[in-house]
Amino acid sequence: MKNFLIFIVILLSSNAFAHMDHYKKYNKIEMDIFRNGELIGYNYYFFTRKGDETIVTNQIKFSVKLLGATIFQVEGYGKEKYIKDQLISYDSKTLQNDKEKFVNLVFDKDKNKFNIKGSSYSGEASTSNVIGNWWSHKVLQTDSQISPISGSIKEQVVTFVGKQKIQQNGQTYEVDHFKLTSKDMSLSKDKRLDFDIWFDKKSSMIIRVSYSRMGNWEYRLKNFD
Repeated sequence: MKNFLIFIVILLSSNAFAHMDHYKKYNKIEMDIFRNGELIGYNYYFFTRKGDETIVTNQIKFSVKLLGATIFQVEGYGKEKYIKDQLISYDSKTLQNDKEKFVNLVFDKDKNKFNIKGSSYSGEASTSNVIGNWWSHKVLQTDSQISPISGSIKEQVVTFVGKQKIQQNGQTYEVDHFKLTSKDMSLSKDKRLDFDIWFDKKSSMIIRVSYSRMGNWEYRLKNFD
């Protein structure tokens, strides 16, 4: 067990998990969103760069229908700004079933803290947090993440499950399978983290994310360039 834990620490701190530099060749990442095997929407990320600055914009839209009527829908936009590997700011607006949610985050260099104003949380946060978006493998490295929709801070545990081969969109990927869960699993199901994540170290891409909440959901990598 001790050797296994050491292996995980080495894996998560290795150069295979370096951050923004691994995405410098990408301009766009497209993920499809499925519920119970049905395509219901998309989550797209776009990268723009100027010198040491990288901006990642996020577009998400999906809707769940029952007997022809829409029972749940989300449409949102977000923007992450980095200087080298440092997150400088994050802003998002999301409409969830006609309810507005938001995040405004700014890095305070003097305090080395994030200042957050969000629809679920306002206050300071450690810079060890990452924005919980699926374009970034850094979500697998941290002990806590910031909700990209509401700004709430969620403590998490990441467990390495094993190496696997998966097929998706006609391609075979050799991936590392991780389990990402809330540190406090006594939280109500609608508030806790409980994800399976398949990560391809060669491309630094999260290939698939799955979870169960009012159905079986999957985010699947469709395309990148």
